[in-house]
Amino acid sequence: MKATWIINQNHLALQAGDNILHPNAEEIFTFMTSETQNILGYECDNPSVALNDVRFSNIGSPVHIRLYNSENGNVCIKLYVNRRGVNTTVDIISGTIIDQCVSKDGIWFYLNGNVKEVQDILNSAKILSQGEISVSQYLKIEEQSLSLKADYIENNVDVEKLCKPIDENESSPATLKATLYPYQHTGYLWLKYMLEDTKGCILGDEMGLGKTMQVIAEILYLKAMGRTPVMVVAPISLLENWKRECQKFAPSLIVHIHHGKDRISNYKEFYNYDVIVTSYTTVTSDINMLNMITWRLVVLDEAQNIKNPSSTRSKMCKTLKRERSLAVSGTPFENHISDIWSIVDFILPSLLGSLKDFEESFSDDEEGGKRIEPILSPIMLRRLVSDVAKDLPEKVVSTQPLLMYDFEAMQYTRFVEELKQNFDAKNINLGMLQKLRIFCAHPYTVEDNNDYGDPAEASVKYQRFCEITEEIICRNEKILVFTSYKKMFEIFKRDIPKRFGIPLWTINGETPVEQRQAIVDNFNELSGSAILILNPRAAGTGLNITGANHVIHYNLEWNPSLEDQSSARAYRRGQRKTVFIYRLYYKDTVEEVVNERIERKRNIANTAIVGTDGISQDRQDIIKAIHMIPTIRQNK
Repeated sequence: MKATWIINQNHLALQAGDNILHPNAEEIFTFMTSETQNILGYECDNPSVALNDVRFSNIGSPVHIRLYNSENGNVCIKLYVNRRGVNTTVDIISGTIIDQCVSKDGIWFYLNGNVKEVQDILNSAKILSQGEISVSQYLKIEEQSLSLKADYIENNVDVEKLCKPIDENESSPATLKATLYPYQHTGYLWLKYMLEDTKGCILGDEMGLGKTMQVIAEILYLKAMGRTPVMVVAPISLLENWKRECQKFAPSLIVHIHHGKDRISNYKEFYNYDVIVTSYTTVTSDINMLNMITWRLVVLDEAQNIKNPSSTRSKMCKTLKRERSLAVSGTPFENHISDIWSIVDFILPSLLGSLKDFEESFSDDEEGGKRIEPILSPIMLRRLVSDVAKDLPEKVVSTQPLLMYDFEAMQYTRFVEELKQNFDAKNINLGMLQKLRIFCAHPYTVEDNNDYGDPAEASVKYQRFCEITEEIICRNEKILVFTSYKKMFEIFKRDIPKRFGIPLWTINGETPVEQRQAIVDNFNELSGSAILILNPRAAGTGLNITGANHVIHYNLEWNPSLEDQSSARAYRRGQRKTVFIYRLYYKDTVEEVVNERIERKRNIANTAIVGTDGISQDRQDIIKAIHMIPTIRQNK
């Protein structure tokens, strides 16, 4: 049977009946040495004779890879050759590059030089044809481009047009006991897609947008697929908050905090839980046991904790055995371009190559940032509050339970024992618990020594305050902080200007009344970040402080109306932004009793129940408080 030469797409091919054969350039040169040839049982003429309108060239050309956006925003790939200013598409058949082309003006030529390299790239990314490709395929090409320093790969992807590859019609997990805002639903679907396709990504939403909720939705999906246990690594200040959020919004998840004396000693016990929440410090100390299993997903919360690639915690986190990797941070990249490398090295270890090669390829400046953006954008979802303001309520309240450091817990326990020894059941009042409440503000508040160290190292609550403040400053926004204690004012005044380099004002009982409005005016009018520390009794009413849209209740008050009036300094008419309110308290201490009392009183107010016995309830609250002992942890 005889085969006929044809031009198929942009290359020479042989047609034999219904079959089309795609010879390579070497075979075509062989066919041109005689008048007839035989291929796979088919006879064919010399192509230069059979196709007299095609001119055959003996000059080869290298192939180029172009990455670009489709009309719907997805990433596409195209192979082409440029000869004399004219581009000719290089055909790919079933994943194989056809190394010969026919240009539009009828010139046949072959590909030379880098064909094998380009074919290896296609094979590595499992690309079988031109057109749309997945995010993981796109990233694989970028990885090869960096490692090979390939100048024949053109990335024309417009990250502004790049669509997140999700199906918006898909529902949230049925076991999630919450309704996600539209942007959170999009975030969950994106996480679900990316962790299946690329096995790693970054959730970089601004603080207050509910990153934890989106991650919990993803964990519920993994549980439904039988893919647990999951590990969540977080700062100590957030361990209890993770457990609390899971219990509240995903009660079907079985959660354990692996930290301090509650650490699991037999790795097989991990399989009894859906989620293991642990700290960066514990990962470092327990890495050998943690690596006795392969985690279905490892989540790094506040992932900027591994931004230093040479730190022990960074190295240990990256050695965790895992199928999927998720970095969560409201401030993923802060100072240097190496921050980017370190976090990406966790989620997709080979993508950016070695740190040395990365630093040689990307300068630590704006230009380097622009060059890395086409790689970073597909693997990171970052929404700002301003982007999703229409979805948010006017006020977002975040109550965050905290666990004390071990030395805090031991000192608190000693104060409780002293209180029990001097307990007067006849003269019971809430003031009996005042020393415990003051200590919960900060250990330094009960010390006479003024030679203090770093307050963040002595208090989990202050550490969490600093974490929240740092993210707000990155947004160039202002903060109101409410605390009742004079010594806490001193700690704030001494530490904040030095730590954050931003203006700080205070209003308390010692601030002359005639000066208070001037302080508020200066604070409101200032452009940029600033902090105003207030005593809720001295400044909790009357003042209009809408220049701030973040309120931190550093210590909770017995009376919910005092707290609400304080929050209303920012959450009031004239406020144009969503107000974020953060309530910090220590679990298993008097502060937990205060928080429960506040919630109880709010519930009473909401259901219009009146006539409760205040003295009787005070007695119950006091007795409960002096029987609550914080868990003493074994490491910091």
